[in-house]
Amino acid sequence: MSRLTLALALTALTAFAPRAYAQELLGKVDGKNYLSPTGLFRIAIPVLPELGGGITDTPNVVTFQDSFNLHVSIAAFEQDATQRWELSTRGLKDYLVYFFSNFILADFKQAFAGAKIESAKFLPGMLEGALLTYILVPDGTMFRDRVAQISADIVPVAKRGNLLFVRNGHIFVITTELAERVIEGRTYQKTTEEEDEILRNRLIDIVNKIAFAKPPVVDAAKK
Repeated sequence: MSRLTLALALTALTAFAPRAYAQELLGKVDGKNYLSPTGLFRIAIPVLPELGGGITDTPNVVTFQDSFNLHVSIAAFEQDATQRWELSTRGLKDYLVYFFSNFILADFKQAFAGAKIESAKFLPGMLEGALLTYILVPDGTMFRDRVAQISADIVPVAKRGNLLFVRNGHIFVITTELAERVIEGRTYQKTTEEEDEILRNRLIDIVNKIAFAKPPVVDAAKK
């Protein structure tokens, strides 16, 4: 996947999601589960239509959002030869940092002026190695209709947690917004540490809802 193609695909991570199930999805809704268009993963749908839950997707990204406090995007991008080379030469930790900085954060910066990373941590024991990051996104909330304005010209800065990892020849990016930060107004009192813990737990909860496809079986005779 070229840099341009990847950048175009990543725009779904910063797009505003509708509040009702889309009329047409590229993936498949099977009962209470969503199956990605590529068959790479299945996830128990984390939103309910009765609570304003909506699903939108592209070939690479699915977004779930409800009317209360949940906004989650799951992206899965196939690693082309260049990306596989970057992984093999950099090692997993540096590769995830490289991918986040050059694609995910860059995409947010292009969509929202002033977007910046707040902190990042590599978790070697999660998903065989994952990068957890927190970013601040001015004017980037997905809950714009519920923003509690502190004053006429000040809107709270949105915050997102992001989890990146590699699985089955694809790089996965899961991102979620801390909606309470923008909808609770003056009553919001969470510390940075408390915010990070909330986002971390929500990301882990999403991962636990995902069933990944089994890796393809390699025919030893064809090696």
